Amino acid sequence: MTNLFCIGISHHTAKVETRERYALRRSEEAVRAGSGCAEALILPTCNRVEVYGAADSSIGTEQIVRCLAESETMEDASAFYRYEGEDCVRHLFRVVSGLDSMVIGETEILGQAKKAYENARASGNAGPLLHRLFQRAFRAAKQVRSRTEITRGAVSVGSVAVELAVKIFGDLRERKVLLLGAGETSERTARALSSRGVTDIRVSNRSIERAETLAAVVRGRAVPFSAWADQCAEIDILISSTSAEEPLLTPLILSPLIRERLDRPLFIIDIAVPRDVAPEVNEMDGVYLYDIDSLQSIAAQSLALRRQQIAAGEEIIAEHVADFRARYGQFGEAAKRPPVSGGLDEATLRASEL
Repeated sequence: MTNLFCIGISHHTAKVETRERYALRRSEEAVRAGSGCAEALILPTCNRVEVYGAADSSIGTEQIVRCLAESETMEDASAFYRYEGEDCVRHLFRVVSGLDSMVIGETEILGQAKKAYENARASGNAGPLLHRLFQRAFRAAKQVRSRTEITRGAVSVGSVAVELAVKIFGDLRERKVLLLGAGETSERTARALSSRGVTDIRVSNRSIERAETLAAVVRGRAVPFSAWADQCAEIDILISSTSAEEPLLTPLILSPLIRERLDRPLFIIDIAVPRDVAPEVNEMDGVYLYDIDSLQSIAAQSLALRRQQIAAGEEIIAEHVADFRARYGQFGEAAKRPPVSGGLDEATLRASEL
């Protein structure tokens, strides 16, 4: 019988300084080679790094953690959780539906899961079992979103970051904001800022084209990535969400810029993992730094508004888990076939859903 499992670390089990050690994407090939999985898929987000795998024999949690880590050190292994079989199925369905997120009901996770699945499928690391599992997860998530009101209120990390800015400043309409990064999270943040009446939105990204595209969406302006630090002399709020491997903003970079602010505080909300802003920045006079873990109290308030909808979402997921179990039993037959190199052809994909 094939073992289907999930091993991961998330905001439930570890602080951001621990999560970011595993946030740099390792390849599914490395996981398969290092652990012996027949299929493997890595789901990395700002709040979690999870490995979904299928293997003919039991694979220890430590083996997977070692594949994800950059070194042989295992001091963080206790922060990893493990789900097997039906528990793994249920966990994935909850994750993709936004029921396991820091911001309950957030919709970013669905797009992130689809991207992770497409990458693993195209590389041949997600075979028939993971294909069936993730396709059903996407269906479950769609029904949770359409049949409940779980997405009411602040439903993304970006929108919660904006809620934090509102708590700090009140009216945001006269505030100047710099978005560092132009990905999906930054786009949601920009839209949330615009809905709050912010008109001075500056966007900086390594790709100036992407910065210009996002700036156009909210009638802001693009800033060359080489010049983003200079904006710190003028802006009120910096919201950062890039994929940098090392901190972009340090006390050394910020110190000369702060001297030009004439006692105006600078609020920085760092929603990147790994973090874009060195923690020491928070010790500087006139600078207030919030990282993604700081957003949890606001997310908890948003959760209270949607608590009744969670039960409805759990019922939908339970139905999908039961149907998946009825169709595929103990997940043995499907995963005994090797992953298809280069991904599954469309005929196979359609047939596996029948």
